Amino acid sequence: MGPALCLLSAVCFGALGIFGKLAFEAGVSPDALLLIRFGLAAVVLGAFLAFRRSPGTTPPRRFLAAAIGLGALGYAVQATLYFEALTRMDASLLSLVFYLYPLLVTVTAVALGRDRLTAGKVAALLAASGGVMLVLLGAGGVAIDGIGVTLAFASALTYTAYILFSDRVVQRMPPLLLTTMVLAGAAAALAVRALVTGGVDLGFGATGWFWLACIVVVSTVLPIMAFFAGLRRTGPSTAAILSTFEPVVTAVLASMLLHESLTVTQLAGGLLVLSSVVVLQRKRGVGRRRVDAEDRAGREPRRRGSRVATGQG
Repeated sequence: MGPALCLLSAVCFGALGIFGKLAFEAGVSPDALLLIRFGLAAVVLGAFLAFRRSPGTTPPRRFLAAAIGLGALGYAVQATLYFEALTRMDASLLSLVFYLYPLLVTVTAVALGRDRLTAGKVAALLAASGGVMLVLLGAGGVAIDGIGVTLAFASALTYTAYILFSDRVVQRMPPLLLTTMVLAGAAAALAVRALVTGGVDLGFGATGWFWLACIVVVSTVLPIMAFFAGLRRTGPSTAAILSTFEPVVTAVLASMLLHESLTVTQLAGGLLVLSSVVVLQRKRGVGRRRVDAEDRAGREPRRRGSRVATGQG
């Protein structure tokens, strides 16, 4: 289920750019989009959590504080940097720079001793990174803005730290509670920013609210929960590599909904990204069978020993 949850998260996040573009066309500003996105998502999940949570399941306060910090200092900052970069540069180049984060996550996790760099992960990372480059560069030439590239790279660095810190917290908190706290932290940080900068413009119509609702439900609540649940089962580097499926989804949806054509180069890149998923899933399957075989082999002598002991008794 781990890889499947990570891929579900990537698909939902992949629709974010499409929904965001449609929301902008409906008059929604980037600041309003971010604040409403995180605020409404936190309210929805908070209400659901209060309805279903059983007594005695609240984790220690330090983990709740860590989760809120992930939202305020991690997710809100990353999203702000991303959208600020988007105002200065082409979306394809932004995605190309931002999707350096799987490489950054994998290298950092290995350097910190929190993950092991296997041949399968190296192959999957190279295939996914190469696939993303083909998907995005296949769109043609793009204009380069130095400040925009810097902001995009800063967004990738922030998301790398966010994933690595999340990997620590996600093992100690249920995904639903963690997601709620992260969104609440992000919403609080963005609300403070709005107060300091003079507020946000909410004077858009029903069409804008419709696309915001799609962003909240499809591209915020569902993918964050799925990502945390998948991260809990796969580890940071695998989850990050599987997340490279996101720009492929964005390219396909743009072709279907925004009438943007897919080139042969982009299709080849998409196949490369899919191959990384197959490699990771195959390695997980082989590893699971090896562990099961070793576990059965380890249990067998104990079973025989226990029968002998019983006979002697």
